[in-house]
Amino acid sequence: MGGEPTTGLAKVMMPVPDPHPDVFDIEWPLRVADVDRAGRLKFDAATRHIQDIGSDQLREMGYEETHPLWIVRRTMVDLIRPIEFKDMLRLRRWCSGTSNRWCEMRVRVDGRKGGLMESEAFWININQETQGPARISDDFLEGLQRTTDINRLRWKAYLKAGSREDADEIRDYPVRVSDIDIFDHMNNSVYWSVVEDYLFKTPELLKAPLRVTIEHDAPVGLGDKLEIITHVHRPGTTDKFGAELSDRTVTTLTYAVGDETKAIASIFAL
Repeated sequence: MGGEPTTGLAKVMMPVPDPHPDVFDIEWPLRVADVDRAGRLKFDAATRHIQDIGSDQLREMGYEETHPLWIVRRTMVDLIRPIEFKDMLRLRRWCSGTSNRWCEMRVRVDGRKGGLMESEAFWININQETQGPARISDDFLEGLQRTTDINRLRWKAYLKAGSREDADEIRDYPVRVSDIDIFDHMNNSVYWSVVEDYLFKTPELLKAPLRVTIEHDAPVGLGDKLEIITHVHRPGTTDKFGAELSDRTVTTLTYAVGDETKAIASIFAL
């Protein structure tokens, strides 16, 4: 990508500090429901695994009761090499940046056959009573900071909603009962099913390493009329996404309910 940007869509993710006692390390098999028709681990399935290892690590660290509620503002996933059906997944999770109310968590997913997906997510600790950001306890924060020097992490959106007027495509995405989770919102992994739908129509994107980023602005509920607004930004028009991306195509998907933007995704080759 050129250079070592630490923020923005083209940021270089922190490498896994291995070996390190504070990297949570777990394995489980890749199941049939996780893969597409070609046997590739799908983005929506990968993000379910990323959510699951987060819950497992929280429980392992002993903070499941005191810090039970988190929301994700952004998830960035790199598909480096496809992970294929019947492989065994090794997932490693560690903190790559903190503030006193939120943190960024890295997850590296390796297959034994050489497949690799990398991710980083911006998580906000939520107060169950106020539903607003809550302070992370000092002892929990101390544990998170053992794998990172970044302790003044700030939120900055990388993406802006696309308009309907110049869209390449607008389509409905029906929200199903099975898409709704315990918080009465469309689960985070379902947003990645939208990405998989787009990749099915553009299989050429899967021929090279790929980065997909989703930023969440507001939840989607059952009964919402969700539309996906697609824009394909050609090389030479993409410097607005960062100078490092001016030479490549960037596709954005805006998740909209009426005039309200719920989330925005970007897709581009690494």
